[in-house]
This record gives sequence, structure tokens and C-alpha cells, in this order.
Amino acid sequence: MYKVLLFDLDGTLTDSSEGITKCVSRALAHFGMTDYSLEQLRVFIGPPLKDSFHKFHIPDDQIEEAIALFRERYLTVGKFENKPFPHVIETLKQLKNEGYKLYVATSKPEETAIEILKHFHMDHLFDQICGASFDHSRENKADVIQYLLDHNETGDQPLMIGDTIYDIKGARALGLPSIGVSWGFGESEEMKEAGALAIMHSMDDLYQFVTQE
Repeated sequence: MYKVLLFDLDGTLTDSSEGITKCVSRALAHFGMTDYSLEQLRVFIGPPLKDSFHKFHIPDDQIEEAIALFRERYLTVGKFENKPFPHVIETLKQLKNEGYKLYVATSKPEETAIEILKHFHMDHLFDQICGASFDHSRENKADVIQYLLDHNETGDQPLMIGDTIYDIKGARALGLPSIGVSWGFGESEEMKEAGALAIMHSMDDLYQFVTQE
């Protein structure tokens, strides 16, 4: 059905929860917010940092400082507190070998996404890795997907694959179909209500879905 697949990164391809939540905790502690557990801070995984810090009541004029504190730890330590989910690499290799076009569309800064995927020897599996820009000109999922489409001749209609409502809504904003995965950080019911065609519960489910005739 679909020969062009756009993958989210955090929560879809890799489990980045440890690194992200520890970096968020550090940033919030700077503002005297020390009562949150790492589990509670998992809500930062997926959406743009600016939006998440705003929801945690960081004043608008201090959000850039919070993001800088997050990145200070994340870009040196946190990005490697991370690991691919089970069977992700094997399934990506199989899809690539069968002629599928694979891309990454993430709200994580593009340079960081590339570095992480290189660290896990996964970067070569993708036709292009697209992410947010540090200057905030491209940061939400729809912006990233649009940038990817503008810079690639995908041919067939792409399918977005992600673990949160942001992936589903980003695809829907551009008229693209999407599916959700249940092993990440979002809610399956939210993704279905937002328009996901289906929810995958394993990489084998995902493979069977995209390769069905």
C-alpha cells in the first residue's frame, strides 16, 4: 500500500526517555521546580520544547533559557542515554532491501537526530533525516514534514509513522495518512481520535501493515 515511509524518532525508533527526562529535570530545577518525577516528565518527549516548557508554566521570557539549559546537558550526555527499540533496525533493513523509501521526520533538531542515528549505525537506512532547526523556523511536525516533501521527490504518497498525537496531527495538516505505534510515549486512543489509520503494537505489525497488498 505504501512505499514511502516517514518515521518519527523519539518513541518510535529509539527510547530516548532517560536522556530527555534527566535534561528536563535539570532545566526545571534551575527555576525551583524540583517536585516532578522522571516519569511525569515523559510528556516532554515528542512536542517542541518551547510548547512543553510553556505548559509547565515557565514564563515566556525565560523559555529560551530553559531550552538552553536542557540542551547544555542533552547535547553532551543526554542524547546518548538512548537505545533503539527491539527489532527496529532489523525491520528497517528489511524494508529498505525490499525497495521502500525511508525517511525520518522528527521535531528533534536535525543535527542531533543525524548524530544519534549515526551513533546507532542507522543513518544509512534513510534517504534523508529531517528535523527541526535551531532557529525555530522549522520546529513543529507539520513544518518538518513539509520541508522533507519540498526537498525530496517521493513519488508515492508518504505514510507518517509516530508514537504521539503530534505525529498524527502533523500528517493530517498536510493531508497525509498516518499510523501510530503503541510502544512509545503517546496515547493510542488519542492517536486514533486524531485520525491514525491504525495502531501498531510491534515492529512485525508495522511491517505487515505497510507491506500488505
